[in-house]
Amino acid sequence: MAGVATARMRMSRVALLPVLVFAACTLPVAAAAWWGPVVLLLPALAAAWVLRVGVDVGPAGITPRTLLPGSTVPWDEVAGLRVGEGQELYVVRTAGTETKLPVVRARDLPRLAALSGGRIPDPTA
Repeated sequence: MAGVATARMRMSRVALLPVLVFAACTLPVAAAAWWGPVVLLLPALAAAWVLRVGVDVGPAGITPRTLLPGSTVPWDEVAGLRVGEGQELYVVRTAGTETKLPVVRARDLPRLAALSGGRIPDPTA
């Protein structure tokens, strides 16, 4: 799989619309007090979360992306996937530990399987 680019699974950019409404709602507070501009950090953080959080799948492995830096789970350490109670997905490592995959749900398993290049079996096949 040398030369294959990393595929990204991210939240829909439509999720920025509520963030824009939230930013508009914080403007009166930001203009009313001397400490108000600090309130504008909340919509900025929400926008950063929408744009950053997701999963990268590439030749090196699976990389969960959050606002904070994370680490890649190499393919040789992937024992499988686990579906949680809320349909969230977890990567189960060969050591027995789990890493949550943000934004990705059980309904995304066929797409995740396709992006993995056959390393993750497609449950619908």
